[in-house]
Amino acid sequence: MLGASAARIGRRDLLRIALGADPRERTDTVLVTVFLGGGADGLHLVAPYAEPRYQVLRPNLGLRAPDDARAPLDRRALDLDGRFGLHPRLAPLLPAWRAGELAIVHAVGSDDETRSHFEATDRMEHAGAKDQPAADGWLARHLRTRPGASVGALSAVAIATAVPESLRGAPSMSAVESISDYRLGGGSACGAFAGALASLYARPSRRSAVPERLGAAGRQTLRLLERLATVPVAAPGVGYPDHAFGRALAQVARLVAAVPSLEVAAVNLGNWDSHFVQDGFVPDLMDVLARGLAAFRADLGEDLARVEVIVMTEFGRRAYENGSFGTDHGRGSVMLALGGGVAGGRVVTDWPGLDEDRLVPPGDLAVTIDYRDVLAELVGRRLGNPHVDSVFPGFVPTLRGIWR
Repeated sequence: MLGASAARIGRRDLLRIALGADPRERTDTVLVTVFLGGGADGLHLVAPYAEPRYQVLRPNLGLRAPDDARAPLDRRALDLDGRFGLHPRLAPLLPAWRAGELAIVHAVGSDDETRSHFEATDRMEHAGAKDQPAADGWLARHLRTRPGASVGALSAVAIATAVPESLRGAPSMSAVESISDYRLGGGSACGAFAGALASLYARPSRRSAVPERLGAAGRQTLRLLERLATVPVAAPGVGYPDHAFGRALAQVARLVAAVPSLEVAAVNLGNWDSHFVQDGFVPDLMDVLARGLAAFRADLGEDLARVEVIVMTEFGRRAYENGSFGTDHGRGSVMLALGGGVAGGRVVTDWPGLDEDRLVPPGDLAVTIDYRDVLAELVGRRLGNPHVDSVFPGFVPTLRGIWR
């Protein structure tokens, strides 16, 4: 029979023990970035349902008030604070909202005015300014300037086919479609090769040809490969959506448990460009996003206390719907912050309003919160990097109290 102390050991603790992951080696906070490529419609994800002008601008796409009995349930916003409401397909995020682990930032965006996917994404990933463009990514600058910076195996990972620009210039990073890609090969030859590497990277003697610093890095990498070989791709009983995004988050959850040096993981969920028949596919994307994040939150368990998720998009959509039942490229949108350090359960906004004289020509929700305000507070307050001015050069952030 298990004793009381053993009974308190959770599934993720057992996974760490099995993998040999020493909790004392773990980074204090793991950041997971989720990029919604294509320009997600913030006014559809989080609707300002209480503003009469919203219904005028969006007679077909606009969500109705939560208590509007004339509207079907799938057209009623899920109330957040009496002014804003989630799209019904984002309902899986409500438990995190009620627990104070989810905050929403509205009317947020960058200073890019091109409304070009490429230009806006590039600006946001590099986090430079119009008059001071950056050659490297903001996450890379954070990883280079954080206190006690050291290069660990798999300290930064993108579950993707290519390195995101936000990590361009990082001291160490990997881009893979699956963590199963981390292997030396297969069959008996792989075992022999691993044994040869272990011998090569053994602690140096006078006759060793490998410097100790290189040997330490090699031993760390081999231990990591041994751990990852036993990591399950998905935890039993956690309902990730059967989608590339769900599978990516499931793998990040495994890395959080198995890789003590993990600091940053980047995931994408694209195809939000909604010029035509927006309600024909965007709600399904919302469902994938919400169920994926909800499953990730549940899967992390107590590890949520040291994980922060930030969801962002390059720009929002036009405030009014177009003639094709869609929305065109706009400016202001939303960001989501989910995690153990979030001061959540609220919509953070300097709301500009939707009256004609408050829209940015030709009819966009104004950007009243710079996305770097959110990221700078995250980097300085939650990730403990005092060099925010180096991560976001030339920018003076306004703290919004999103993180405790």
